[in-house]
Parts: sequence; structure tokens; C-alpha cells
Amino acid sequence: MDEVKATYDAIVDELLKDADYDVDATPDGLLVKGHLFAFLDGRELVVDLPERRSADLRRRGIAVPFHSTQGGDSPTWVRVADRELWSELAREAHEYVGEPPVGRQS
Repeated sequence: MDEVKATYDAIVDELLKDADYDVDATPDGLLVKGHLFAFLDGRELVVDLPERRSADLRRRGIAVPFHSTQGGDSPTWVRVADRELWSELAREAHEYVGEPPVGRQS
């Protein structure tokens, strides 16, 4: 199996095994509460992170913007090639996408 796919599959397994994570794996990528938060695109992991975190990763050369066919470069979605960071960033993306905005639960 390709190393990239094996790394991605290990992250998927890790997230699916933890009952607290509420993750669904689909052909399109990883979902939390029905919302996409990460997916494999070629040899890179694409994750949705807070805009500040995304900008920081891009500024430091760790990530590059994800170019959407529907709207150009996204301020929150980034592409990451370094597989050693994938698990950490997938968890961050899960938390970001899965947590409701403050004040919207009442």
C-alpha cells in the first residue's frame, strides 16, 4: 500500500476508534456532525482550520492554501504535505468544525 494512503488510513482508524470524536469516514473525506473537516487529495491532507491557524501554517511554509473550484483560495482550508503533522491537524480540524459557535446552543 502507498505510504500516503497508509498514513491517511491510520488517521481515519484512530479517529473512528475514539467514541468521543463522532467521526464518519466517507468517500469524500472525514465528517463530523455531517460537516467535512479533512480529506486526502493526491499526496496531501486538506483540512479546515480556524482562519488564524491556517494563516500561521501558510506563513511558516507548513501548508499551502486549498484552491476551491467554487471560490478560489480558502482562508480556512489548507493543504499539508508533511504526513507527520496530519494526525495533529486532523484532530484540530475536527475540533474546529465539530464545535458549535459560542452562543448558538441556547
